[in-house]
Amino acid sequence: LEATRRALSSLLCVMSCAWLHSGLASRHKSPVLPIHSEREPLPSKGMSGCSFGGRFYSLEDTWHPDLGEPFGVMHCVQCYCETQRGRKSKVLGKVSCKNVKRDCPEPSCDDPVLLPGQCCKTCPKGEVDRKQAEAVFDGFEYFQEKEKEDDLHKSYNDRSYLSSEDISSGESRTDFVAVLTGVTGSWLPSSSGVARARFSLTRTSLTFSITYQRIERPSRVAFLDSDGNTAFEYKTPMRDSDMICGVWKNLPQSHVRQLQAEQLRVTMTTATGRREQIEGKIIKHRALFAETFSSTLTSEKEHSGMGGIAMLTLSDTENNLHFILILQGLIQPRQRDSPLVPIRVRLQYSQHVLREIHANVTAYDPDFAEVLTDLNSRELFWLSRGQLVIAVETEGPDPRHISGFITGRKSCDTIQSVMSSGDALTAGKTGGVGSAFFHLHDNGTLDYQVQIAGLSSEVVGLTIELKPRRRSKRSVLYDLAPEFDRPSGRATGSWSRLEARHIHMLLQNELFINVATAHSQEGELRGQIRGLLYSGLEAPRHEIPIPLAGQFVAPPVLTSAGGHAWVSVDERCHLHYEIVVAGLSKADDLTVSAHLHGFAEIGELGESSTNHKRLLTGFYGSQAQGVLKDISVELLRHLDRGTAFIQVSTKVNTRGEIRGRVHVPNNCEFGTRGEVEVAEFDGLFVHDPEELKKDPHTCFFESQHHAHGSLWTPNYNNCFTCSCQKRTVICDPVICPVLTCSRTIQPEDKCCPVCLERKDPKNMKTPERLDEHPEGCYFEGDQKMHAPGSTWHPFVPPFGYIKCALCTCKGATGEVHCEKVTCPALTCSRPVRRSPSDCCKECPEEDKPLLVHADMMQADGTRHCKFGKNFYQNSDNWHPRVPLMGEMKCITCWCDHGVTKCQRKQCPVLTCSNITRREGMCCPECQEEEEELMKVPEKKNSWRH
Repeated sequence: LEATRRALSSLLCVMSCAWLHSGLASRHKSPVLPIHSEREPLPSKGMSGCSFGGRFYSLEDTWHPDLGEPFGVMHCVQCYCETQRGRKSKVLGKVSCKNVKRDCPEPSCDDPVLLPGQCCKTCPKGEVDRKQAEAVFDGFEYFQEKEKEDDLHKSYNDRSYLSSEDISSGESRTDFVAVLTGVTGSWLPSSSGVARARFSLTRTSLTFSITYQRIERPSRVAFLDSDGNTAFEYKTPMRDSDMICGVWKNLPQSHVRQLQAEQLRVTMTTATGRREQIEGKIIKHRALFAETFSSTLTSEKEHSGMGGIAMLTLSDTENNLHFILILQGLIQPRQRDSPLVPIRVRLQYSQHVLREIHANVTAYDPDFAEVLTDLNSRELFWLSRGQLVIAVETEGPDPRHISGFITGRKSCDTIQSVMSSGDALTAGKTGGVGSAFFHLHDNGTLDYQVQIAGLSSEVVGLTIELKPRRRSKRSVLYDLAPEFDRPSGRATGSWSRLEARHIHMLLQNELFINVATAHSQEGELRGQIRGLLYSGLEAPRHEIPIPLAGQFVAPPVLTSAGGHAWVSVDERCHLHYEIVVAGLSKADDLTVSAHLHGFAEIGELGESSTNHKRLLTGFYGSQAQGVLKDISVELLRHLDRGTAFIQVSTKVNTRGEIRGRVHVPNNCEFGTRGEVEVAEFDGLFVHDPEELKKDPHTCFFESQHHAHGSLWTPNYNNCFTCSCQKRTVICDPVICPVLTCSRTIQPEDKCCPVCLERKDPKNMKTPERLDEHPEGCYFEGDQKMHAPGSTWHPFVPPFGYIKCALCTCKGATGEVHCEKVTCPALTCSRPVRRSPSDCCKECPEEDKPLLVHADMMQADGTRHCKFGKNFYQNSDNWHPRVPLMGEMKCITCWCDHGVTKCQRKQCPVLTCSNITRREGMCCPECQEEEEELMKVPEKKNSWRH
């Protein structure tokens, strides 16, 4: 209940004091509720923000407070970390919370419902889907198509492509685009290069895929803020490719807001030959979600500074090609005096003009959209082969011209599919799995690698298909069975005759792969072919994944789920992984409504030994990725020999739902840096998730259980180090050293900047100590650099922070000096140590002269309880009051011999699909069938996300 106490204390302090500075919760003499304020607040040294409920929030973050069990998330309360100026202009964080229920919009329907986990009432599902779809597609007037009939039975598991889940207002992914061209100065453009960059923002990470032409491979990509300062820099790996893939992790909220406001710019610079730079503004665009073909438009003139991109897509039901042009530098300065500039757009094949459009664009907004109707079979064929050219030319005496080939949309995302029995047209539970990996070339050829494992009978069919319109009508596009090798369970080959329509459907996640067997002629396994967002891991772009199946679990599990995973080990012996699962139904775990839940773990194949098991991550949804750093030498050897496995478990099958063998050759004979020190304490940690839950000293943080004394980097910010000290999570920020070099760079996977000039240290056990940090001290305990002159409590795994010692960095010599803390003299006769982790003893509460009776915590076994400002006798019960929310009638508290205990009313398990919650009721309930029958089926918009 420690997290609950922290959160309630923080919320109460916010309400009673009107504001809460970061870290000041510990200074309140007594909370009104019988819970402890944060005795060890999250420090803000090196980073301003707010402490609330045992967690740290950056400036201007917003969140719904989670008070833990039994109160849960207060969905009608929103807290905000305001920026405040303290003394000496020091930036501080101030928490303010408000009840947002009064801000709920008025539902437009007659009978709105309150959905579980929501604060505001909404219209029933059919109506809200229609209204959300209308909002998303507003402005796509040239993208509208007649609706398509779809009589696929509801029991089929193939998803609709335009669902409320995909287009909801709370969608966590936002796409952006940028056109990069030579920066034209007053008289000289800087480059002939043109690049097209696509960005996807998910929470606080920005993924980018960049293609470029007419420029050497850039050495760096830099993001500039609204003031022109470098906000983030990415050093591009030198590969023989025209694609740059990267991730900007942990964007500050200020930069997220600038990104949303289209105030960020991106630049790319070459290092060899003639130094060139191209630049562009990052913008949102309504056509990004529908784009399936693209073109980068360049000029034949050297250093013209001209360029552009075309985003294209096919209609769903007709052979119409919609396109939008974003043009840069095409309009000359002298033309800006004219309100309209005439242009000519041509569709060409081998210098032959097939279509031509005349139009006008404005000088200050030279974007242009149009539809090419009724493409004939030849035009569609050339489109599928990447042989069509789109050209744009200004009209007049001095025409300017740019053009480019049209190809399938390029990105760093992985085209993949997980085939499971749960997603088969007739769902089942076989424990088998299929895994597929695809690569689309510019000429329309689709390379594929498919692996099938754990099936109940022989494979008789392997096909790529459309979504069936009727139960008995499968639409097969391509047969992969001739390439299927039964002994290995693999099929490898190329589909060279993709039509333009097939490419469009592939990139819109509208194709499926089906595996038929002797026992299931229509299909035992099935999976949707869809893009997997690039996460920074290169393996999914080049390697076939490891299949994860229930048949590989010991003993085998007949499950509807399947999955696959990519695993690699880098030069620092850190393990990178990405896991995708499919086929798990909600019925597999009635406690959550997400598609998947549970944890993934990596360990030995030998069932008898669990010494080298490691928790990878806990996740909700269909995928997870991360990095495992503290790998033992023995486990690295198992990975090298192929005797390790990845296992995904659920609450239904805690001993494993699906599993796959992992073989990752590596040369990590001595493990990761600092492994010797960690391995010495390895036996003191409990790594089995179920055992962690039983341990009373375990910490629960960011949806994961952590053993007492363990050390980890939190997900919310990699510039912090957290440790678990008997149910208490303590997070300290990384202190970056002051660099004296002239040129620095911010590595993607590190918190602190490093020098570009690298020295060549010799005979060093830890290569990263001096070459990346020319000044400061390296401390073995926390394996971090500390700035000259800084002080800290040493961190020694697994014991955590040693508060009886204080260490100081003695400048550039790298010498660390630690000494014992001097405790103050006490006047009481029986001093006590308030917490086992505290260094100095204190006088007990009863010995303090200025003790207020209302603040006394009953330590002598009295039988009454204090909750808020009220006292309760033993066995009394009451409904608690929470700031902003009032009385919580669904929660009952009672006094048990001086200890306050609270419990939420137990709700029955619902098996219906339409669940709602009536106002004033504690438990959700099934929506009445009469309401369902009265619903009018809504028309589906044909545009798909």
